[in-house]
Amino acid sequence: MRRIKMSLSAFVIRLLHWEYWPTNLIYGPVGWYWLWLGVKARSFYFMNAANPGIHTGGFVMESKKDVYALLPERLYPRTLYVTKKEKFPAVLEQVAMEEISFPCIVKPDIGMQGLGVKKISNRQELASYHQHMPLPYLIQSYVDYPNEAGIFYHRIPNEKKGKISGVVLKEFVTITGNGIDTVGILVQQNQRYSLYLDPIVHELGAKIHWIPPKGETMQLLHYGNHARGSKFVDGTHLVNSALENLFDEICTQIPGFYFGRLDIKYNSWEELSAGKNFSIIELNGSGSSPTHIYDPGHSIVFAWKEIMKHWRLIYRIASYNHIHNKIPYLRFAEGVREVRASGRVKKILNAQNW
Repeated sequence: MRRIKMSLSAFVIRLLHWEYWPTNLIYGPVGWYWLWLGVKARSFYFMNAANPGIHTGGFVMESKKDVYALLPERLYPRTLYVTKKEKFPAVLEQVAMEEISFPCIVKPDIGMQGLGVKKISNRQELASYHQHMPLPYLIQSYVDYPNEAGIFYHRIPNEKKGKISGVVLKEFVTITGNGIDTVGILVQQNQRYSLYLDPIVHELGAKIHWIPPKGETMQLLHYGNHARGSKFVDGTHLVNSALENLFDEICTQIPGFYFGRLDIKYNSWEELSAGKNFSIIELNGSGSSPTHIYDPGHSIVFAWKEIMKHWRLIYRIASYNHIHNKIPYLRFAEGVREVRASGRVKKILNAQNW
């Protein structure tokens, strides 16, 4: 009976808070607008032309390794590409050569929704990940800045200046011990975290049974992922001219990039605006969601308006590149093939229970 009540409670929470709804349920009601833009473009996969420097424009199946290669090297963590065929001792040698130390971050080269992303503390954990990860993956230096944000940037190709159209601040999954309850119980006592209990348990393993001392704060996940319980807060009001100038300078150095979200870790907002103490941990292209919409204070109507606004920007950029820079749109059969390939990757990662 207790289990049924908890399940019903979770259902009610999800029902009353749209940020927990499935992606298809959020995007479905405005899907007609994407179809309309596709009709105007005469291609339902026009989004590839928004970022001609990235495979499919960053819509699906882009290699993170290839995307990092477009960035100025000083702006992202040391990164090592690993394939399944490589023997683990050789992987360790490469890790040492790249001067990547533990802890480090590992993630699939082609990934989505945070699947397969883990913080690795030692060689044994890396060996286990290498054994069980069936796809090529990346090993990255761990960026120890305390804050994470997503900066949504766009620039019309014929314009010198771009704009930041959204900022999402990410609050990590964190609990404070009371000296009595285990981590698992403390997670269940938090309304948000309790909805993501399964992925949190999978991430923590035996640590879920540990009893933190009273007053001790413990960060359970070391990356901001909404699908694993992190809270997303709209920080768009924090945008200033210094920040826009900084990201203009960065993004105009990225070949063939005009639209997307840069996920960054940083020390403080003031230092970030001054271009100090930050690192780009991910660059997402035309498949990026304007994740500031998931702020609990926003309505679903606000979310729909923001989604359509960013789709409209993709269309404007892609259309300009198509007409003036002769960038061909992805053919329908090619688009279907890429989407199906993405679905297979997701199925593989889900099968590993990442």
